[in-house]
Amino acid sequence: MTALPTPEDISAARQLLDGVAVLTPMEESRWLSALTGGPVSLKCENLQRTGSFKARGAYVRMHNLTAEERAHGVVAASAGNHAQGVALAAQMLGIKATVFMPEGAPIPKEKATRGYGADVVFHGQYLEHALAKAREFAAETGAVLIHPFDHADIVAGQASCGLEILEQSPDVETVVVPTGGGGLLAGIALAIKQQRPDVRVVGVQAEGAAAYPGSLAAGVPTPLESMQTMADGIAVGLPGDITFAAVRDHVDEILTVSEESLSRALVALMERAKMVVEPAGAAAVAAILDDPEAFGEPTVAVLSGGNIDPLLLGKVIRHGMAAAGRYLYLRVTIPDRPGGLALLLTELGDAAANILEVSHERISANLALDEVEVRLQMETRGEAHAQQVVSRLRACGYRVEE
Repeated sequence: MTALPTPEDISAARQLLDGVAVLTPMEESRWLSALTGGPVSLKCENLQRTGSFKARGAYVRMHNLTAEERAHGVVAASAGNHAQGVALAAQMLGIKATVFMPEGAPIPKEKATRGYGADVVFHGQYLEHALAKAREFAAETGAVLIHPFDHADIVAGQASCGLEILEQSPDVETVVVPTGGGGLLAGIALAIKQQRPDVRVVGVQAEGAAAYPGSLAAGVPTPLESMQTMADGIAVGLPGDITFAAVRDHVDEILTVSEESLSRALVALMERAKMVVEPAGAAAVAAILDDPEAFGEPTVAVLSGGNIDPLLLGKVIRHGMAAAGRYLYLRVTIPDRPGGLALLLTELGDAAANILEVSHERISANLALDEVEVRLQMETRGEAHAQQVVSRLRACGYRVEE
């Protein structure tokens, strides 16, 4: 197994990236701080070149190739963010790049990758399938495989983000990091623990693609049998050997978050921080929102990426609003007589519910001859308001199902 990057490797990577990677801002988050009772800041890697942290590691890895290796080109496998990082680095270094993407990779990520000059080939359902095909391509053509996370140079490049966190937030006590294969988490943990071993480093995975808890319990990287999450940027079913070792030895805790939590966090970041992030990029904030009391000390949450398909963004916003109680779906049984619907809508108007959609159902085994079921989609101010609406309707004698 290749050794982990040393402090000297990480320092060299930071210097190499000066003028290549953006020193992304550290933004104070008053709304998160109010929830946790301690200061929370956002490390905005969604504002990095190519829209994620991936450009850091890709450039360091490819800069360190020999002239002969560069002549053979590079190949990568990625759901999108690593693809863009590799494509940008290849463009800057004058190297031919081919990228294999899983079927269904977000269209904006594919187009951006092609825009940086890389060839894109779709293969397989998951990242692991695309990675296997990339390895075959490397064996056939002599191209150098640029792994998404499992290489010391990649980890050293991502570690530059950890050094920036220490400089921008010197009083930090906890750093929360979205985690897929573990390249960013490993790099940040190594960079921080080398200087501040007292800082707590927490990785966050999507529940439907959480390979680290089982792998850490088994003591070796252990593949998931299946994955299902909208957070494609952290949908990795098998940790790498290097990243696993770094996470095992230097990360304090791994948390998981639901799809509802990711959606809620993404919407909150848009509304409160004015930050557009992809679901993976919202994972750290999702963990904080799930358990604010666990983050009462000075905390930095990393926003790892902002590359989201506009169509998915619309779906996630609706999903996040529903998860936060901002959308209310009801089935209400009313008398089937003139004015019945008008009375119901008047009650809802008085309750300040914004009605988005109304439909009727007259034929059902659950309905009497003189009854009709009204299906309502409404916008509310939140969970408490939604429950007030339901309680008001029931107090008026309506039969209500949520």
